[in-house]
Amino acid sequence: MKKLTLIVLSAFTLSACTHTTEVKVTLNETNGLTTWTSSGDGFSVEFIQVVPDFIRAIYGKHDFPKKEIEDIASYCVYGSVIKNTSDKVLTYRVSDWRYVQDGKTYPVKTKTQWLNQWQQSGVVFSWTLLPDEGEFYEGDWQQGFTTVKLERESFFDFIYTWQLDGVEHTSTIRNMQCPPYEVKPRS
Repeated sequence: MKKLTLIVLSAFTLSACTHTTEVKVTLNETNGLTTWTSSGDGFSVEFIQVVPDFIRAIYGKHDFPKKEIEDIASYCVYGSVIKNTSDKVLTYRVSDWRYVQDGKTYPVKTKTQWLNQWQQSGVVFSWTLLPDEGEFYEGDWQQGFTTVKLERESFFDFIYTWQLDGVEHTSTIRNMQCPPYEVKPRS
């Protein structure tokens, strides 16, 4: 599996402190999907593009109603992995995360919002989505899907926050791209 990696360093000013976050963008040349990995200030987060057919397969296997499958497949879905890389207590809340496109800011749809929607359709399945919030100690990690409601292959900035021992940090991944409709194998 060939991968092409681009490293971008971004500086962010918060309160009276400057934080530098390294963003690594990796293109999987075998399937054409992109991964963004951002790390700094005790927190690492990875967003891996997931195509709609994979989402359809996951939820179809668990007997979701077709309407609910198509709804989540219409979102830009990312496999997300978050990790505490510090020796402090780390907390996060997905409800604080945002994405920005064309100067407009939108909230990320949380696991609780998805579960409330699915329960109205009789679905009780819940394990694929990134939990709404978490508290991690050194080396702890979590994974699950993160969803953004935008057009396929559109670009946006992703703003996320976390706390280390109660001190809030914010970072932005610039120019993230929604997943394509399908895997695009490279020659």
